[in-house]
This record gives sequence, structure tokens and C-alpha cells, in this order.
Amino acid sequence: MSLVMASSANTTATTTGLLNPPSSSSEEAKKEINNNGALIFEPGLLQKQPKMPDEFVWPSSDLARTQHEELNEPLVDLSGFMRGDEAAIEGAAELVKVACVKHGLFQVTNHGIDPDLIRAAYDEADFIFKLPLERKLGAKRKPGSACGYSGAHADRYTSKLPWKEIFSFQYHHKNDGHQSEIVDYFKSVLGEQLETTGRVYQKYCEAIKELSFIIMELLAISLGMDRFYYRNFFEDGSSLMRCNYYPPCHSSSLTLGTGPHTDPISLTILHQDQVGGLEVLSEGKWLAVRPRPDAFVVNIGDTFMSLSNGRYKSCMHRALVHTEKKRRSLVYFVSPRDDKIVRPPENLIEREEGRKYPDFKWCDLFNFTQKHYRADVATLESFILWLRSNSHQY
Repeated sequence: MSLVMASSANTTATTTGLLNPPSSSSEEAKKEINNNGALIFEPGLLQKQPKMPDEFVWPSSDLARTQHEELNEPLVDLSGFMRGDEAAIEGAAELVKVACVKHGLFQVTNHGIDPDLIRAAYDEADFIFKLPLERKLGAKRKPGSACGYSGAHADRYTSKLPWKEIFSFQYHHKNDGHQSEIVDYFKSVLGEQLETTGRVYQKYCEAIKELSFIIMELLAISLGMDRFYYRNFFEDGSSLMRCNYYPPCHSSSLTLGTGPHTDPISLTILHQDQVGGLEVLSEGKWLAVRPRPDAFVVNIGDTFMSLSNGRYKSCMHRALVHTEKKRRSLVYFVSPRDDKIVRPPENLIEREEGRKYPDFKWCDLFNFTQKHYRADVATLESFILWLRSNSHQY
């Protein structure tokens, strides 16, 4: 994201760039689409045009390629953690530390997540993205919200559009007796027929939540803190679950599935299919993250970088698209409770260094990325500048 604030922000798609309205849509649905004024993402029809629409073309600086080199990130085996082996836990924490200091990404194996549940989550994602366009647009993301369907983020931006579809929904770590939060959401936006889909994702999010707490413990140990410090900090938080679908693209050299950015959230836990396309910027080069069916990718986000007082690096990454193959991923973004104050613990603030970032509430950073700024390589720094310039409002 670049600092958007006003005219350069493109945070809202206001110009009518209507492409390929669905021929099967009812007249009422077509009217709604035209009133919305945003570009419609239909990759099959888009690729029949003589050239790639300008909205999807990215600048050469973002498209820079490397020679198929892979990131040599740690593969952290969690089996020792599961059985309470203290030596294995210390070893895992050390691997986590090395990765987070260098580039902010590692992978975890023997994580305890049922492979059948992962497959079911992919199957349900396929079902969602194969729904008629009219049906998906009926569940479109509302302004200021991260939940719902979006095609190429065209509901928010008018340039550098990512070649992908997404469907996102929220999961609160403490349900307070509401055990069907995700089921109810799916039924409300996509209809009663999606109840089974909601149940699969309810179970998936519950499982990933437990994995996220394990990772939080390892992060605390790796930073020399009380083992449960971050687990306790996030236990009443929430997560955003996102299904990503990257269709094949004949002009894949001109566009991206996701542009270079760091995640504003605290922690990202991702499972990618075997097509590949996730890349991390490390030592000035874009390096591929090898897909592993038995592993989850974990990367540090801006909020956790602040919680570690800058000791751990928010991971710079992007996603490529394939010329002939579709690509899918399942992403779980971990965040604290909205009104929680984000500040590092005292033992991470060294006298000679002091504080790297001021206190802020997670909800303020979230709102910044939803209303004022398109997440990019400098999101946290830009947010801090914005926060200080608007400090009289807080």
C-alpha cells in the first residue's frame, strides 16, 4: 500500500469501469451492479479482451522476478511441543527466533491439524468461488468491513488490482456461548444451503486458533518472556479467515495475485496448495516459499512487530499468479481484541533503544487500512505518522 489519504488513495472505486456484467443476472441484479460502479472481475471474459485491462497491470518495480530461488526458511517441528519435551521446545523457539529476526516467516509441521479438515476447507472454498457471480456479489464486502466477497478488490481500488477472488469472515476466539458464529454468517450472506460450508470453517477456525496459541507460546519463549504472555494477550481477540482463489492468467507477467506488502495484523497462518506463488523479500531478493502439504506457513505482521518492539520483522511478501493453473490458499489472520492497547512488555524495551513505536489500539490500525491506506511495504510507519498527526482526536 502506498499512503493514500485522499486523491491518490483510490480507497473507493468510484468510476464506472463495468466489465462483463453477468449475462445470467436478473435485471434487478444488473441495476445493482451498475449502481455500484465498480469493475466486475470475470477472469474468463477479461482474458478474451485484446490486452490486459490497465487496472490489473502492476508497475515493473513490483513485478521484479528472481531466478526461481527458494527461501531457506526454518521448518519447525511441533511434535516436541505437543509431548512437552522441553529440549525440543527450546530448539523450536530458537528456529522461530532466527526466522523472525531475518525475514519474519517460518513453516510448522506436526501441527495436529487433521489433513481431512484442510481438504474439506479447500473443497468448500472451491464451492464458494464456483457460485454464480450474482450470488457472490450478493455477499460482497461492505465499505469499512473486511468480511464478505470481493473480486480483485475492485470494490475499494481502481488501479493495481490483484488477480484474485477472496471470501472473508470473522472468528472470535472467545465465542461466549455462540458456537455457530461462522455457520450463522454463511447462512445470512449466502443462504441456508451453505450451512455445511459454515460448519467446516467453524471447525477449521477452532483448530487453527489452538495452533495460533501454540505459536504464540513459542514466540514468547523465543523472546525470553513468560511463556503465556502472548497467548493471554490474544485469547480474547479475533481472527479473520480468508479463502483466496487465484485464477489462471495468460498475462501473468503483467499482474500479481497480491502486491508487495506486510500484513497489518499480528500473525498470519496460511496453508497454500501445491501450485506455488507465495514469495518473500529477503536480502533484496524475492524468494519462493515452497508449498508443503503437511505444513502451515506462519508470518509475522505489523502489530506483532510492534509488540516485540521491532525485534521481530514483519514479513514482506507477495503472491504470483500462474499462466495455466489456478492457485488457492487458506489464510487465518490473528489479531487482538479491538480496544486492546498494543505495546511491548517492559523487558523488551532496552534503555539504549527505548520504544520503537507508540501505543495504539488495534482497531485504529485496522480502520486506517480500511479507510485511509492501502496496505503496502510501509503500512506501520505510515500509520504511526498518521496517528501522531491526528493525536488530538485520541
